Amino acid sequence: MNDYDLIRYSRHILLPEIEYDGQEKICNGHVMIIGAGGLGSPASIYLAASGVGKITICDFDQVELSNLQRQILHSDEVIGLNKASSAEKTLKKINSQIQIQKIEKKLTIDEARKMVVDVDVILDCSDNFETRYALNKIAFEKKIPLVSGAAIKFDGQLCVFNFKHNESPCYHCLFPDSSSNEELRCSDHGVISPLVGIIGSMQALEALKILIHMKSDIGKLLVFDAKNLEWNSIKFNKDPSCPVCSNA
Repeated sequence: MNDYDLIRYSRHILLPEIEYDGQEKICNGHVMIIGAGGLGSPASIYLAASGVGKITICDFDQVELSNLQRQILHSDEVIGLNKASSAEKTLKKINSQIQIQKIEKKLTIDEARKMVVDVDVILDCSDNFETRYALNKIAFEKKIPLVSGAAIKFDGQLCVFNFKHNESPCYHCLFPDSSSNEELRCSDHGVISPLVGIIGSMQALEALKILIHMKSDIGKLLVFDAKNLEWNSIKFNKDPSCPVCSNA
């Protein structure tokens, strides 16, 4: 790090849990964010501001007017633009010193496997089970920590799957793949805008903790009730019959 970095990240460096060495790990880190919407917006903004050296952000969708109520990466001027491209523009304004890699299409499983070769943490900021299950498989195969977030209506969820630890359960252990899984989307059911900010910011927090090798709880689902400002913690274990991680 140079003098500019020492000043910019001084409030991190002052923390005994981070200091110079920890900030250097952050600056050398690579985080992949799947989804540049409600969750991906605050997550990417805080990771960029924190100095994560490389951020790969993936989204095949375009910015719509209805997104602007909560997707703070985007603005009126970019309506119609691909979300990953819009994200790149915003994040470069926040921190011009970091590398932003945009992916403006929906990746196949094989393409995603190739893209995560040098990734340190994956943030699942998607809004559908198909993507979540695919990311879970890839993260488990490559032993990359996965930070999963979800938000709908007034309810949020956060969970860390750290596959560097063999005892970590996976997303499939928590939510077994079933054709009966109900897809809940903001476009159908709505979401209170600050909720995605809360969950997305916590995804960024967990990603930074992983980069600096700070302990994150595994096998714990955090559930947030925004109406009553209540957090609940649900413990769960590795499923011995899980088709994804049972042979680990």
